[in-house]
Amino acid sequence: MIDAMNNSFFQFTAITAVFLSAVLLHITKRNSTAVSLYFIQSLAVAALLFRPLFENFSLAVLLMAGLTLAIKAAVAPLFFSRLIKRHQLKFSASTYLNTPLTLIVIAALAALTNSRIFSHIASIDPDNKKILGLAIAVILVSFFLIINRKGAVSQIIGILSLENGIVAFALFSGLEQSPALQIGVIFDLFVWVIIAAVFISMIYKQFGSLDVTELKHLKE
Repeated sequence: MIDAMNNSFFQFTAITAVFLSAVLLHITKRNSTAVSLYFIQSLAVAALLFRPLFENFSLAVLLMAGLTLAIKAAVAPLFFSRLIKRHQLKFSASTYLNTPLTLIVIAALAALTNSRIFSHIASIDPDNKKILGLAIAVILVSFFLIINRKGAVSQIIGILSLENGIVAFALFSGLEQSPALQIGVIFDLFVWVIIAAVFISMIYKQFGSLDVTELKHLKE
């Protein structure tokens, strides 16, 4: 009974950290802070993946969780940190909505997870309904981050945060996936991060800014 309570507390704490990181990504004005928040979020997701190993050890799960930790919590943040340092990107681009309006939208999205539509989705696993609700909130808030931010770095981190939310939802909803498939997804994510870093460098060299509103001047 105590072990079950400890496990539930650990899971709820970890998913809460994932959600709060997604929210704070909207507020931060520094690219370096955004990378740090993504690191914390990814660390929490990796911890959730490692947790089952204490109850039932599996080499495949260990490999999958280890790759997740390496790519999301080490390789991706390192790529972005070097990118920020190379181009001296201290501050992130502004948002389309100001901070108060952004927080209002975030609160509305969080409340939306308790609506009839999302409540049914969260009820896939009644035992993890609250955790699934937070995972859905992470997905919605991260999607809003992609739309609301003007900076390319912040938008890409938003996509990665969205992926973390999807991983958390799949983990707690009981959706079974083979370790080979999950490892393949992680490898695709690794390749995508490299391509994104190169793409960001090209945009900065061409326009001297990563504000996506500058791209409206492009002509065929």
